Amino acid sequence: MSEENYMRIIDLRGRKLSRAEMLEAMPRAEMGTNEASELVIPILENVKQHGAAALRDYEEQFDHIHVENLRVPVEAIQAAVDELDPEVREAIEESVRRARAVAASQVPEDFYTDLGDGARVAEKWIPIQRVGLYVPGGKAVYPSSVIMNVVPAQAAGVESLAIATPPSKATNDGLPDKTILATCAILGVDEVYAVGGAQAVAMFAYGARGTEPQDGEILCEPVDKITGPGNIFVATAKGLVSGIVGIDAVAGPTEIAIIADDTANPGWVAADLIGQAEHDELAGSVLITSSERLADAVQQELDARVPRTEHAERVETSLRGRQSGIILTDDLAQSIDAANAYAAEHLEVQTEDPDAVIARIRNAGAIFRGNYSPVPLGDYMSGSNHVLPTSGTARFASGLGVHTFMKPVEIIEYDEPGLKEIAARINAFAVSEDLPAHGESVLSRFIDDPYDKETIAVRETEAGLR
Repeated sequence: MSEENYMRIIDLRGRKLSRAEMLEAMPRAEMGTNEASELVIPILENVKQHGAAALRDYEEQFDHIHVENLRVPVEAIQAAVDELDPEVREAIEESVRRARAVAASQVPEDFYTDLGDGARVAEKWIPIQRVGLYVPGGKAVYPSSVIMNVVPAQAAGVESLAIATPPSKATNDGLPDKTILATCAILGVDEVYAVGGAQAVAMFAYGARGTEPQDGEILCEPVDKITGPGNIFVATAKGLVSGIVGIDAVAGPTEIAIIADDTANPGWVAADLIGQAEHDELAGSVLITSSERLADAVQQELDARVPRTEHAERVETSLRGRQSGIILTDDLAQSIDAANAYAAEHLEVQTEDPDAVIARIRNAGAIFRGNYSPVPLGDYMSGSNHVLPTSGTARFASGLGVHTFMKPVEIIEYDEPGLKEIAARINAFAVSEDLPAHGESVLSRFIDDPYDKETIAVRETEAGLR
C-alpha cells in the first residue's frame, strides 16, 4: 500500500497478542490533559469567586463576543422557533419523538425483595433534582446534543434543567445559535445560558452571582450533575469538578470503528469513516478487517471522496492522525478481539453475519448493525442517544440515558422479628471487624446490657437471639 494513502496500516496478522499488547496496539489520540488543566484551574477559581463578571470576561477573551445577556431571554428562545426553517423543525420534532419513545422505555422500575418475615429491602429510583446540560459549539452547531441531553433528563423526572452553550458571534448578536435556541423551545427548556467552555462547567458547579441588573442577584444556581460533550477544556473542567458535582463522563474526541469483511461496500465504509473524521482533527476513524482487498478498496474510495467533501482539510488531518488507521487481522475472530480492545464510541458491523459478530462484542458505546445503520442515524434520529463513552472507556462505561439522571436508593425495612432473627450474627460479624459498637447497636434492641461481654452469650440466648 502506498505511503500516500490517507490511513495508516496497523497489521496484527500473524501476531499472538496478550491483552496488554492488544490494548497498546489500538490507535488513540494524545489528549494533553496536563496542559489543559493548567489553563482550566484558574478559570474554575475565577468563576467561583467572581461569577457573572468572570463569565463575561472569558466570553470576550475566548469567543471575542460581549455577551449582554448571559441568561438568554425567554423571548429570544421563543422567537427562534418562529424563524426556524420548517423542514429543519420537522426533522427536530421527529428526532424528539423517537428519542422520547426510547427514553420512556428506559425508565427503571422500583422493586423490593423479601428476605424473610419482617425483612425487606426495596430500591427506589429518584431523579436528580437539578442538572446542567452542556451543548458544544466550535466547528459545528449541535441542536442534536440538546435533544440527547434534555429528553432522557425529562423522562427521568428531573425538576430543574439548565443548558449552557457558547454564544454565536456570526449569526445571533451574541446569543447562542438560533437552531439550538429553537430546539430548547421545542423541548420546553427556558433556562439557557450563552456561556461556553470551561467557564460554563464552573458556572454549573459553583453557581454564579450576577453583576448587572438583568442578571439579578443570582445568575445561575449550582447543579447536582453536569452532562454533555465538549472539547478538551470542557472535558478537563468536568473532571476537575467531579466530586463537587456529578458528571456523566470525561469525554475525549469522537471516534468510530467499523468491523467489515469482504461483503462490505467499500464506498459506504469510506463514507462512514469520512463522516466521523468531519467532527474534529482529533476524531478517530478506524477500520478493522481481515480483508486486504477491502482495505485497498477503501483507501481508493478515500482518495476519491476526501477531496470532494466540504471539510476536506479537517477530514484529512483526522484520517492521517495517529488516532485513525486500518487494522488488518488474521480473521473475523481477531477482528472482534481488536474491536473489544478498542472499545469504540460508535461500532459499525458490516459483515455477512452481523448478529454473530454482535453476540461477541463486549465493549462499545453503541453498536450499529448492518449496512443501513450508519453512525449519523444515531447522531440524529434513530431514537438512541449519541452521548457515548470515548477513548476506550466503553470497556467499563455506558452512554447517556434515563439512568444517567436518576439514582437508586435502597430502603431497608426490618421489623422486630426480622432483626431478631439475625441480631446475634450481626454482632458476631461486627466483633470480627473490631467494631463492637455496631453489634451493640443491634443488641440493645433486645437485651438490657449489650456491653457486658462476659455474659453477652447468655443474654443473647435468654433473649432468644441464639
